[in-house]
Amino acid sequence: MLSIYQLKPKFQAFLRPYADYLYNANVTANQVTLIAGFGSILIAFIVGRFAAYQWIFGLIPIWMFIRMALNAIDGMLAREYNQKSNLGAYLNEMCDVVSDCALLLIFTQINQVETSLVIAIVLLSFLTEYVGVLGLMVGCSRRYDGPMGKSDRAFAFSLISLGIATYLLPLDWLNILLLLITFLLLITVINRVRKGLQESKNNKV
Repeated sequence: MLSIYQLKPKFQAFLRPYADYLYNANVTANQVTLIAGFGSILIAFIVGRFAAYQWIFGLIPIWMFIRMALNAIDGMLAREYNQKSNLGAYLNEMCDVVSDCALLLIFTQINQVETSLVIAIVLLSFLTEYVGVLGLMVGCSRRYDGPMGKSDRAFAFSLISLGIATYLLPLDWLNILLLLITFLLLITVINRVRKGLQESKNNKV
Protein backbone atom coordinates (compact mmCIF):
# COMPACT_ATOMS: atom_id res chain seq x y z
CA MET A 1 0.00 0.00 0.00
CA LEU A 2 1.11 3.55 -0.67
CA SER A 3 3.15 5.25 2.02
CA ILE A 4 4.97 8.56 2.31
CA TYR A 5 8.02 6.42 3.08
CA GLN A 6 8.25 5.78 -0.67
CA LEU A 7 9.26 9.44 -1.13
CA LYS A 8 12.33 8.90 1.06
CA PRO A 9 14.91 8.70 -1.78
CA LYS A 10 13.92 12.14 -3.11
CA PHE A 11 13.86 13.56 0.41
CA GLN A 12 17.34 12.19 1.05
CA ALA A 13 18.64 13.71 -2.17
CA PHE A 14 17.34 17.10 -0.99
CA LEU A 15 19.05 16.65 2.40
CA ARG A 16 22.38 15.30 1.14
CA PRO A 17 24.19 18.68 1.32
CA TYR A 18 23.16 18.99 4.99
CA ALA A 19 24.40 15.47 5.71
CA ASP A 20 27.73 16.36 4.08
CA TYR A 21 27.96 19.53 6.17
CA LEU A 22 27.29 17.66 9.43
CA TYR A 23 29.85 15.00 8.55
CA ASN A 24 32.47 17.66 7.86
CA ALA A 25 31.55 19.23 11.22
CA ASN A 26 32.28 15.87 12.92
CA VAL A 27 28.64 15.30 13.89
CA THR A 28 27.88 11.58 14.06
CA ALA A 29 24.77 9.63 13.07
CA ASN A 30 24.13 8.66 16.71
CA GLN A 31 24.31 12.29 17.80
CA VAL A 32 21.71 13.25 15.17
CA THR A 33 19.47 10.39 16.36
CA LEU A 34 19.67 11.59 19.97
CA ILE A 35 18.98 15.19 18.96
CA ALA A 36 15.80 14.04 17.20
CA GLY A 37 14.74 12.06 20.27
CA PHE A 38 15.40 14.72 22.90
CA GLY A 39 13.98 17.39 20.61
CA SER A 40 10.70 15.48 20.36
CA ILE A 41 10.46 15.21 24.13
CA LEU A 42 11.12 18.95 24.51
CA ILE A 43 8.50 19.91 21.92
CA ALA A 44 6.00 17.52 23.52
CA PHE A 45 6.61 19.12 26.92
CA ILE A 46 6.18 22.66 25.58
CA VAL A 47 3.02 21.93 23.59
CA GLY A 48 1.54 19.82 26.38
CA ARG A 49 2.25 22.52 28.95
CA PHE A 50 0.50 25.22 26.88
CA ALA A 51 -2.10 23.06 25.13
CA ALA A 52 -4.87 25.40 26.29
CA TYR A 53 -3.60 27.82 23.64
CA GLN A 54 -4.46 26.17 20.33
CA TRP A 55 -1.85 28.11 18.35
CA ILE A 56 0.92 26.25 20.20
CA PHE A 57 0.04 23.14 18.15
CA GLY A 58 1.65 24.95 15.22
CA LEU A 59 4.99 23.81 16.63
CA ILE A 60 4.17 20.18 15.88
CA PRO A 61 4.17 20.26 12.05
CA ILE A 62 7.35 22.35 12.11
CA TRP A 63 9.07 19.87 14.41
CA MET A 64 7.70 16.84 12.54
CA PHE A 65 9.39 18.07 9.36
CA ILE A 66 12.65 18.71 11.23
CA ARG A 67 12.44 15.30 12.90
CA MET A 68 11.89 13.51 9.58
CA ALA A 69 14.86 15.39 8.15
CA LEU A 70 17.05 14.40 11.10
CA ASN A 71 15.92 10.77 10.79
CA ALA A 72 16.84 10.76 7.11
CA ILE A 73 20.19 12.43 7.76
CA ASP A 74 21.22 10.01 10.50
CA GLY A 75 20.56 7.16 8.09
CA MET A 76 22.67 8.78 5.38
CA LEU A 77 25.52 9.43 7.81
CA ALA A 78 25.40 5.81 8.96
CA ARG A 79 25.29 4.26 5.49
CA GLU A 80 27.38 6.62 3.39
CA TYR A 81 30.06 7.53 5.93
CA ASN A 82 30.61 4.14 7.53
CA GLN A 83 29.02 5.08 10.84
CA LYS A 84 26.77 2.04 11.16
CA SER A 85 26.91 0.42 14.59
CA ASN A 86 24.88 -1.91 16.78
CA LEU A 87 24.40 0.95 19.24
CA GLY A 88 23.09 3.11 16.41
CA ALA A 89 20.52 0.45 15.49
CA TYR A 90 19.27 0.36 19.09
CA LEU A 91 19.19 4.16 19.38
CA ASN A 92 17.36 4.55 16.09
CA GLU A 93 14.50 2.24 17.05
CA MET A 94 14.26 3.38 20.68
CA CYS A 95 14.31 7.10 19.89
CA ASP A 96 11.62 6.64 17.23
CA VAL A 97 9.28 4.91 19.68
CA VAL A 98 9.93 7.40 22.49
CA SER A 99 9.45 10.33 20.13
CA ASP A 100 6.16 8.92 18.83
CA CYS A 101 4.84 8.32 22.34
CA ALA A 102 5.79 11.79 23.55
CA LEU A 103 4.34 13.64 20.55
CA LEU A 104 1.13 11.61 20.37
CA LEU A 105 0.34 11.82 24.08
CA ILE A 106 0.10 15.61 23.71
CA PHE A 107 -3.37 15.13 22.28
CA THR A 108 -4.67 13.83 25.61
CA GLN A 109 -4.47 17.45 26.77
CA ILE A 110 -7.35 18.43 24.47
CA ASN A 111 -10.62 18.19 26.38
CA GLN A 112 -12.66 17.06 23.38
CA VAL A 113 -10.35 14.12 22.66
CA GLU A 114 -11.13 10.65 23.98
CA THR A 115 -8.01 9.66 25.92
CA SER A 116 -8.51 5.96 25.19
CA LEU A 117 -8.21 6.64 21.45
CA VAL A 118 -4.86 8.37 21.91
CA ILE A 119 -3.59 5.50 24.07
CA ALA A 120 -4.76 3.00 21.43
CA ILE A 121 -2.87 4.94 18.74
CA VAL A 122 0.27 5.07 20.89
CA LEU A 123 0.14 1.31 21.48
CA LEU A 124 -0.59 0.52 17.83
CA SER A 125 2.18 2.87 16.69
CA PHE A 126 4.57 0.95 18.91
CA LEU A 127 3.22 -2.33 17.52
CA THR A 128 3.74 -1.25 13.89
CA GLU A 129 7.41 -0.55 14.59
CA TYR A 130 7.79 -3.73 16.63
CA VAL A 131 6.42 -5.99 13.90
CA GLY A 132 8.53 -4.06 11.40
CA VAL A 133 11.69 -4.96 13.32
CA LEU A 134 10.50 -8.54 13.84
CA GLY A 135 10.89 -9.01 10.12
CA LEU A 136 14.61 -9.35 10.72
CA MET A 137 13.96 -12.28 13.07
CA VAL A 138 12.02 -14.28 10.47
CA GLY A 139 14.56 -13.85 7.71
CA CYS A 140 13.25 -10.82 5.85
CA SER A 141 14.04 -7.11 5.77
CA ARG A 142 12.94 -4.49 8.26
CA ARG A 143 9.39 -3.79 7.09
CA TYR A 144 8.18 -0.23 6.39
CA ASP A 145 4.83 -1.01 4.78
CA GLY A 146 1.95 1.46 5.09
CA PRO A 147 -0.60 2.88 5.06
CA MET A 148 0.24 4.35 8.47
CA GLY A 149 3.97 4.02 9.01
CA LYS A 150 6.15 6.50 10.88
CA SER A 151 6.29 9.06 8.06
CA ASP A 152 2.55 8.73 7.43
CA ARG A 153 1.80 9.30 11.12
CA ALA A 154 4.03 12.35 11.14
CA PHE A 155 2.20 13.75 8.11
CA ALA A 156 -1.27 12.95 9.48
CA PHE A 157 -0.65 14.49 12.90
CA SER A 158 1.07 17.48 11.32
CA LEU A 159 -2.09 18.20 9.31
CA ILE A 160 -4.27 17.69 12.38
CA SER A 161 -2.04 19.96 14.48
CA LEU A 162 -2.04 22.62 11.78
CA GLY A 163 -5.82 22.46 11.68
CA ILE A 164 -5.96 22.88 15.46
CA ALA A 165 -3.44 25.75 15.48
CA THR A 166 -5.30 27.68 12.75
CA TYR A 167 -8.74 26.97 14.26
CA LEU A 168 -9.81 25.48 10.91
CA LEU A 169 -10.36 21.99 12.35
CA PRO A 170 -13.32 21.73 14.75
CA LEU A 171 -12.11 19.95 17.87
CA ASP A 172 -15.28 17.83 17.88
CA TRP A 173 -14.01 16.13 14.70
CA LEU A 174 -10.78 14.94 16.30
CA ASN A 175 -12.15 11.65 17.65
CA ILE A 176 -13.41 10.68 14.18
CA LEU A 177 -9.96 11.33 12.71
CA LEU A 178 -8.31 9.38 15.52
CA LEU A 179 -10.64 6.44 14.88
CA LEU A 180 -9.63 6.50 11.21
CA ILE A 181 -5.93 6.56 12.15
CA THR A 182 -6.51 3.66 14.55
CA PHE A 183 -8.05 1.61 11.75
CA LEU A 184 -5.18 2.45 9.38
CA LEU A 185 -2.66 1.43 12.04
CA LEU A 186 -4.35 -1.97 12.36
CA ILE A 187 -4.13 -2.39 8.59
CA THR A 188 -0.43 -1.43 8.78
CA VAL A 189 0.30 -4.08 11.39
CA ILE A 190 -1.44 -6.72 9.26
CA ASN A 191 0.40 -5.59 6.12
CA ARG A 192 3.82 -5.72 7.79
CA VAL A 193 3.23 -9.19 9.19
CA ARG A 194 1.81 -10.47 5.88
CA LYS A 195 4.57 -8.93 3.74
CA GLY A 196 7.24 -10.10 6.16
CA LEU A 197 6.00 -13.69 6.06
CA GLN A 198 5.74 -13.55 2.27
CA GLU A 199 9.27 -12.18 1.89
CA SER A 200 10.64 -14.77 4.33
CA LYS A 201 8.95 -17.57 2.38
CA ASN A 202 10.33 -16.27 -0.93
CA ASN A 203 13.85 -16.04 0.53
CA LYS A 204 13.73 -19.74 1.43
CA VAL A 205 12.70 -20.82 -2.06
